[in-house]
Amino acid sequence: MNGLEVEIVGLRLRNPTILASGIFDETGRSMLEVAKAGAGAIVTKSVSMQERQGYPNPCVAEVECGLLNAMGLPNPGIAAYADEIAMGRQGGVPVIGSAVGSNEDEIAEVAASLCSAGVDAVELNLSCPHADGHGMEMGSTPEIVRNVCDIVSARIDKPVLAKLTPNTTSIASLAEAAEEGGADGVVAINTLKGMTICPELRAPVLSNRVGGLSGPAIRSVGVRSVFEIFEAVEIPIIGVGGVSTARDALEYFMAGARAVQIGTAVRSQGTAVFSEVCWGLTKFMSDNGYESISDIVGVAHDDRA
Repeated sequence: MNGLEVEIVGLRLRNPTILASGIFDETGRSMLEVAKAGAGAIVTKSVSMQERQGYPNPCVAEVECGLLNAMGLPNPGIAAYADEIAMGRQGGVPVIGSAVGSNEDEIAEVAASLCSAGVDAVELNLSCPHADGHGMEMGSTPEIVRNVCDIVSARIDKPVLAKLTPNTTSIASLAEAAEEGGADGVVAINTLKGMTICPELRAPVLSNRVGGLSGPAIRSVGVRSVFEIFEAVEIPIIGVGGVSTARDALEYFMAGARAVQIGTAVRSQGTAVFSEVCWGLTKFMSDNGYESISDIVGVAHDDRA
């Protein structure tokens, strides 16, 4: 086992970097490219039972230190997407299917279909801040999160990850609810709800008006969220939000994450970001006497320092 190799929710990853859902994962071919570039695992785009067209343009806007997007979860539906998953699995790294649904039974059905398509684990997208009928309401309260995780965990025999929203008063309580509901791990954080307005047009830039903020602007929120969750649950945490360098990833590891997802940085740095982050992690570990990523996880907490 090399120093970067990690095991999380029963999956063996060659390194702790994971492609985040919704970025460069629309097709099996793009997933293969990400695997070839060095990612340790891949999360598919969020998939629903039926095809979703998503929102009209403009659906992405650049803002300082990040991106605002309101795509509306466009996807061809699980039946049509199964072939893309099969091709993506040829990359030789774990493929995690992202499931969305308008209610508990639907998201459980999607999760089961993803497992039938061959994914290694399922990530429940309970927290998309701009997807009408398939987003925030599914993960807005501990009671709903607990119920969804309970239903999905009873339905499938693959690991279940709950992706949580920061748009709440206590993300730690959502993580506790996910653990109580049988989730094998949590992913934190999803995008922050935001808006940008064009002064000349006197109107919101995005056609949906509201979108999800991602990128470096939300990293400190993500790190804080992971830190709080680490002290509240026993199940593993995957950190996501603004990771583009090894130093960014290290913040998440020291806060308590065992792996990190990378999304927005792929748009600006290309798929090479995965190997660049891994190179930086290897150098940091060598320079500071760490033998494995697990030696770094949680060290920022007082009782581990």
